[in-house]
Amino acid sequence: MKKFAMAALGGTLAGVIATTQIAGPLLAQEAAKSSNVYEQLDLFGDIFERIRAQYVEEVEAGELIEAAIDGMLTSLDPHSSYLSPDDAAQMRVQTRGEFGGLGIEVTQEEGFVKVVSPIDGTPADEAGVEAGDFITHVNGDSVLGLTLDEAVEMMRGPVGSEILITIVREGETEPFDVSIIRDTIKLTAVRTRTEGDTVVLRITTFNDQTYGNLEAGLKEQVEAAGGMDKINGIVVDLRNNPGGLLTQAIRVSDAFLEEGEIVSTRGREIQDGERFNATAGDLAEGKPIVVLINGGSASASEIVAGALQDHRRAIVVGTKSFGKGSVQTVMPLRGDGAMRLTTARYYTPSGRSIQALGVSPDIVVAQPRRRPDAENEEETPARGSRSEADLRGSLNNDSLSEDEIKQIEADRAKAEAAAALREEDYQLAYAIDILKGLNALVPVE
Repeated sequence: MKKFAMAALGGTLAGVIATTQIAGPLLAQEAAKSSNVYEQLDLFGDIFERIRAQYVEEVEAGELIEAAIDGMLTSLDPHSSYLSPDDAAQMRVQTRGEFGGLGIEVTQEEGFVKVVSPIDGTPADEAGVEAGDFITHVNGDSVLGLTLDEAVEMMRGPVGSEILITIVREGETEPFDVSIIRDTIKLTAVRTRTEGDTVVLRITTFNDQTYGNLEAGLKEQVEAAGGMDKINGIVVDLRNNPGGLLTQAIRVSDAFLEEGEIVSTRGREIQDGERFNATAGDLAEGKPIVVLINGGSASASEIVAGALQDHRRAIVVGTKSFGKGSVQTVMPLRGDGAMRLTTARYYTPSGRSIQALGVSPDIVVAQPRRRPDAENEEETPARGSRSEADLRGSLNNDSLSEDEIKQIEADRAKAEAAAALREEDYQLAYAIDILKGLNALVPVE
């Protein structure tokens, strides 16, 4: 018995020694890391005090600390940043759909400000700013070397004031200046209309109004057309939509999906991930859908396009999207400020991360650039455009009833309207043609 107790004690001691041998170095490493962090914080404190005491001009301590915090966050990625109390308040206003500015969503690339997309109907859009443009100067001052927040601050100003931005655009040999008058930006999240037998849902942003606007607008167009049976399909236009609220992107996707995953997010830790699924109900009642995207479609737009594409609920047409596949969480801070921090990546239902890759369309259709002199060209009738009816003494067609003639004339008017749309918006016309083709293949019962 005594020997057994000694053996047990020996085993316990061996276990303690082994545990100590393993845990000891780990604890030492953690202690070293903590010590290093405290040393770096001490260094920060030393630099802060030297700036306050020895900088050539007196500096405001609060502004210095805010700049340090912002520098820490912006060093992580282009979307993490510090929001001062004023910036945080402005962000809250923007998600409600009305704010002052130029009307562009921007990011930073290679030190310059890059336009993600202009917002429909805003001063920047009307001035001709395009997705993919690089802004190099504001009122003659270079933005190179500035943080994104600093560059954006340069572009802010009173409503009604003028700003001159210098743009570098792919395909243009020289930079050029664009004059813009700042205005109050009132966002209409969704604009709806009917082109022929197709309902077009133009979603410009994902804010608090988006899903409500979409549901009401679709219902209105369908009722005006005489019911869903009179509609051949729906175009969801997400071009130049810079994104917005994740919750709204999920609701818009869910509007056209009966079941299945919409999007998932994966953070640093496995337990931080989330998965969002569709609920029963399809506002389009199974009608075919075409989604339009381009290089200005980002973030929430890519969630919608990716979800509908992966579930084969829609055909995606246009050009590759922007490729912003990260999720930012806005965290309130003391003093009414906030911190925007990238906390996760999002994935489409098939498991694709589109970060930096974007959503690739099923059918690539580029929007032709309109030539500057196109409006000055005189229209000339095409050779061979004369028909049988133009010939002297041609026979009349008396085999058709008055109603049949009216139907032919209505169909011809639709075809001419489609041709006019092709000149105005080639990508949209292409999307509508796809829906016409799909409906032509549906057997008549």
